[in-house]
Amino acid sequence: MEIKLARTKQRYEKEFLVKLRLALLCTFIAFSPVAAAAQTAPVNQIVGTWRMISAQIDPEGANTPAYGQRPLGLLVFTPDMHFVEVLTDADTPRFASNARGGGTDTENREAMARNIGFFGTYTVDENGAFSGNRVEASTFPNWVGGTRTTQELTLTVVGDRMHESFQRPEGTKIVIEWARVK
Repeated sequence: MEIKLARTKQRYEKEFLVKLRLALLCTFIAFSPVAAAAQTAPVNQIVGTWRMISAQIDPEGANTPAYGQRPLGLLVFTPDMHFVEVLTDADTPRFASNARGGGTDTENREAMARNIGFFGTYTVDENGAFSGNRVEASTFPNWVGGTRTTQELTLTVVGDRMHESFQRPEGTKIVIEWARVK
């Protein structure tokens, strides 16, 4: 009987030590700098998919639609800090040839002027707000490699709406309204 009690005591002591080690490990992980940073990191306000509601050129002046009367656009910010944006005018005329590379000069000019797509990387500040982006590729080659900070581009999120405001190099102001896709 004494041997049986000694073995039971040893087993409980081993189980206690295993549980104690596990508790200490969990405590260490919970209070490690990585865990602390993850727990205190602000929520990325812009991450997700956004659909364009409206886009206006010179909103305080001429106030003309930037992508026609029926603008279509999608903007996606991924958690790994990449973005892709496509802005189109739903009324862009189709090419008569039905071939992407077979448009006339007029058709190509219309398509280029009324549509754009680009992608790259973005950053957020310590509050999780947009702080800048870098364009890796674009249908408008002059944007490739370009960076914009909040000096040139602002994105303000309120609930499920995002307000985008920027100024083209020649001075024209553009305002785009976005709604979060759910």
